[in-house]
Amino acid sequence: MSILWLFISFIYLFYLHGACVIFILSIASLNFLLVKSFARRNCFPFLLWIFNIFFLIFNRVYEGYSFSIFGQHWAYLDNFRGTFRWHICFNFVILRMISFGYDYHWAQQGSHFDHEKHVQRCHVCKSGKLCYQIQQERNISENYTFAMYLCYLVYAPLYISGPIISFNAFASQLEVPQNNYLRRDVLWYGLRWIFSLLLMELMTHIFYYNAFAISGMWKLLSPLDVFIVGYGVLNFMWLKFFLIWRYFRLWSLICGIEAPENMPRCVNNCHNLETFWKNWHASFNKWLVRYMYIPLGGSQKKLYNIWAIFTFVAVWHDLEWKLLSWAWLTCLFFIPEMVVKSAADSFQAESAFGGFLVRELRAFAGSITITCLMVCTSFH
Repeated sequence: MSILWLFISFIYLFYLHGACVIFILSIASLNFLLVKSFARRNCFPFLLWIFNIFFLIFNRVYEGYSFSIFGQHWAYLDNFRGTFRWHICFNFVILRMISFGYDYHWAQQGSHFDHEKHVQRCHVCKSGKLCYQIQQERNISENYTFAMYLCYLVYAPLYISGPIISFNAFASQLEVPQNNYLRRDVLWYGLRWIFSLLLMELMTHIFYYNAFAISGMWKLLSPLDVFIVGYGVLNFMWLKFFLIWRYFRLWSLICGIEAPENMPRCVNNCHNLETFWKNWHASFNKWLVRYMYIPLGGSQKKLYNIWAIFTFVAVWHDLEWKLLSWAWLTCLFFIPEMVVKSAADSFQAESAFGGFLVRELRAFAGSITITCLMVCTSFH
C-alpha cells in the first residue's frame, strides 16, 4: 500500500513542484540518513532539531533555491518549477521529518506507555474505537523503512496543509485503514463541509468585516466599531481555516487515514487562550505537545517552554518580525492566565451563588480572551 500511495503522491508532487521535487527528495533523504545513523545516541534530538531548523530557515531565505546556483548546465530546470512554491509546503514536511525522527528514536529506547491504564481512562477507547494516542503508541517497528517514510512525507491528501498526523499514527493506519468512521459518517462529514462552505459564501456577501480590514477603512471607525470589525475578522479566519483543513481531512478519511481534527470547537466557545490553541490548529497542538512541550519539561516548566514553542511556531509560519511579535505577545497574555487558572482550580463552588459566580467569571474571562486574540491577530 505504501508503494501505491507513494506513486500517486509523486504524480501529485510533480504537478505541484515540477523539477523542485529534487530538493524535497534530497533534504528528506539526508534527514532519513541522520535518523538512522544517530537515533540511538543521546545527542540525537539536538541534531534532529538543528538539521530541520537549518533547512526551515534557509528554504525561506533562499526562496526555494535556484538550480542555477549548482551550475549553468542545471539552470534550464528553473523553467520547470511547477504550479506551487515547494518551500511553502515543505514547512509541513519539516514537521513530518521531526515526527519520524522522534518516533524512531523512542522506538529504539522501548515504549513506556501503559496501554491498560490508558484504556481505563479514555472515553474513546471505552467506546470500542481507537483514539489518536493509542495509534501513536502502536508497535510498528517493521514500518520504519525509506518507502514508508517517503510515503508519510508526501501523502497527497494531507501534503499541502495537513492536518498534521504523527508517523506512528499514519503508518499504523496505512496497512489497516481506520474504522472509527463508517461510510455514512464520512458522507455526513462531507455534507457538513458543503453546508459550511455555503455559510462562508453567505457571510462573504452579507458581512463586510474583511473589506473594512483590508481597505484600511477601520481607521475611520469608532473604537466600538473597530472592536466589532476585529471580532468579525476573527470569525472569518476561523471559518476559512475550518474549510481548508476539513476538506483535506475528508479526502484523507475517504482514503482510509484518520488525521486529528482541526477546529473541533468554535472560536466563540473558547473561554481561555489555552483552550483556544488546543482547538484552533488542534493537530499542530498535538504535534507540539508530543515533540516539544513534553521533551522540554511539560507542565513543570510551562512558564518557560511556551516561549520556545511559540517562537518556533512563528518561525515555522514565516521569517517575519510581525510573527515573532505575535508569538511573544501571545506568551505575555498566557502568563497571567496561567496564574489565574492555577488559583481558580483550587476554588470549589459549593453553593448556587458560587456556581453562578464561577460561570460569570468564566464568561468575563472569555471576553478578555477574545479581545486578546483580536489584538494578537492584528500582528499576524
